[in-house]
Amino acid sequence: MSQLAQPTLGRAPVALAPTQPLTLRINGENRTLNVAPWTTLLDALREYLDLTGTKKGCDHGQCGACTVLVNGKRINSCLSLAVMQESEDITTIEGIGTAEELHPLQQAFIDHDAFQCGYCTPGQICSAVALLKEGRGKTEAEVRDLMSGNLCRCGAYTNILSAVMEVVNAQKA
Repeated sequence: MSQLAQPTLGRAPVALAPTQPLTLRINGENRTLNVAPWTTLLDALREYLDLTGTKKGCDHGQCGACTVLVNGKRINSCLSLAVMQESEDITTIEGIGTAEELHPLQQAFIDHDAFQCGYCTPGQICSAVALLKEGRGKTEAEVRDLMSGNLCRCGAYTNILSAVMEVVNAQKA
């Protein structure tokens, strides 16, 4: 036996857990896929369903690039296993507005040039959509605080805040 080979343990190796079928309700449509039980929601969206609008930034729940809505509440999809969301209503950036009719936040982001590289934009918009649905964020300070989990490496915060406040103020009117 070479010095690099590990001696056998005298028993068969443990088999990896098999994949299992999983049905997720995403953007109003049921989608069935086979995933390993440890697959994150982020990886299920990107790798199995080709919904690449949701971004993998830090993969540790610290940047917010992977923010999606589950039952209208924002979560970091990198911190949730896909199997945990089986009976939930998941909305990704692809489910917010359409090319023909943008969501007011999407239009405000364009109007206020609230992105530079655009990598964080899907997570920023999903977080802002949830903020509006929660009925929170009435002032700039509140919006800053409630959006603090979504980082922008380019530093477009001023324009992001302006875009969100435009929609917040339009809802007040």
